[in-house]
Amino acid sequence: MSQNTMSRSWVVLGAILIQLCLGAIYAWSVFTPSLTEAGWTKTQTQIPFAVGLASFAVVMVLAGKKLASIGPRKLAMACGVVLGTGYVLAGLLGPTNLWVMTLCVGLVGGSGIGLGYVVPIAVGMRWYPDKKGLITGLAVAGFGFGALGWIKMAGGFGFGESFAFAGLLKTVGLGTTLVIYGGVFAGMLILGSLWMVFPPEGWAPKGYAEKAAQAKPGAPAQTESASPKERVGTQILATRNFYMIFLTFIISAGTGLMVIGIMKLYALEALPETGHSETQAKQMADTAMAVFFSLANGIGRIAWGTISDWIGRKISIIIMVTFQGTMVILFSAMAGYGWSLYLSAALIGFNFGGNFALFPTITADAFGAKNVGQNYPLVFLAYGVGGIAGPMLGGMLGDMGVFNQAFTICGLALICSFMLTAMVDTNSRKNAKA
Repeated sequence: MSQNTMSRSWVVLGAILIQLCLGAIYAWSVFTPSLTEAGWTKTQTQIPFAVGLASFAVVMVLAGKKLASIGPRKLAMACGVVLGTGYVLAGLLGPTNLWVMTLCVGLVGGSGIGLGYVVPIAVGMRWYPDKKGLITGLAVAGFGFGALGWIKMAGGFGFGESFAFAGLLKTVGLGTTLVIYGGVFAGMLILGSLWMVFPPEGWAPKGYAEKAAQAKPGAPAQTESASPKERVGTQILATRNFYMIFLTFIISAGTGLMVIGIMKLYALEALPETGHSETQAKQMADTAMAVFFSLANGIGRIAWGTISDWIGRKISIIIMVTFQGTMVILFSAMAGYGWSLYLSAALIGFNFGGNFALFPTITADAFGAKNVGQNYPLVFLAYGVGGIAGPMLGGMLGDMGVFNQAFTICGLALICSFMLTAMVDTNSRKNAKA
């Protein structure tokens, strides 16, 4: 497939296919009840999830460094092989063994996700310099929507009495479910990789240069490739911008990942206290996570990306973290009632999804879109830090019987984090000369 003749709309399709598979990490909560039934503690159920998130973030840095030399297509293919292998091995070697799941799903599977995650973001921004927020939102929307599909396939779904599916976990068991998922992930990722190529050097969409010149009267028309040299890779570690973005992302991602890890477990405790049966509680908790959170997570990525194209990244992040912090604090009071559980799950998911459209684009604004493939993985290490701290905090406080304190602590930290974003300077040309 020639990158000179390919329509850029194919990039969107490839990106969505890739991210649908990578979103499997957010389906982790569907497996936790099976693991607790097998004797795992709540804290133990979060270990493979936390290791997966950390591996994802660390390997993403290495993938970003190799993006230019290896090429986005080969990285995406490698992602399919590694992620698929991790899930297949977990299913075959012992899905209820803590160390098998931690090694195969956590370390190997998380590493596979890290290999591929930055690819559609970097490729998408190069093909859509005129709509960076929107294309980033679309590129990562599959990550949020994917969780819905994988959760329902594993846990079951129904459309009235005419059709219902009990779910792979009940019909074939945990081990076979993981093997099936591994095979599907590999196939979809390799297919999506076919469209992961950069545009030719100096390429820009029709009319982009003229619009850029009109936006800054008197400035020469420029494309991304004509930008002055900007900070790349570890060079960004010498800037204040990096640390302001990084710390905000730790708090925001860690809070959201804490909620993902324990939302279902907390709801299963809160709902019976308000008069719901155990069966009702399970159904409602599944629906909150698999439908409301997951759908809103995907929608939030597109919506926040689009909003940021209108009002700017900084204002968007400030609004998002303040709103999210408030909702997380309120969640412990809302989780015991059906309608409020669904509402809070949807709003938290919506805001959480915004992280993955806003932080890549504020990185591009601060350090240049052309370099986002190398720079964003360093920023994304914050996701790995938050991915360990958030879920482990939630699991430990859950074992101590004080789940609600996890929501309060994280929510307050998130509300305060807007001050960090306010100090970010998004003038990438100025930063290049600093």
